[in-house]
Amino acid sequence: MIPLRLYMIVVGAAGAAAASYALVRRKAKTADDIERERRTWLSGVGRITDGMVIDVQEISPNDSPAATMLIFQYDVAGVSYEASQDVTYLRQWINLHSCRLGLPTSVKYDPHNPGNSMVIAEGWIGLRQ
Repeated sequence: MIPLRLYMIVVGAAGAAAASYALVRRKAKTADDIERERRTWLSGVGRITDGMVIDVQEISPNDSPAATMLIFQYDVAGVSYEASQDVTYLRQWINLHSCRLGLPTSVKYDPHNPGNSMVIAEGWIGLRQ
């Protein structure tokens, strides 16, 4: 009976050690992974409203690769929002040269947080040509 208990304690301790090691060694999510998850979630639960492209700007922070930002405006429940979306990694789905001031677009937004919005994702494009 005692060896059986000892065996169970050793197996439990080994399992706890393996789980702890796995938690410590897992890779942290990058900013790109977090943004991709946000777009996927918003694409699934977001509501759609009309908006307008204000500008497309290329921003290059200190010693970082340039980021292409799509700046847009939209209204939800009488409140006007102005937001931007990094479209650097989504260039294959859109033609940035056709994005001009006043271009109408559809905007997907979080109904519980309307400031959380997007114009383009992997499976959805709100820009109208």
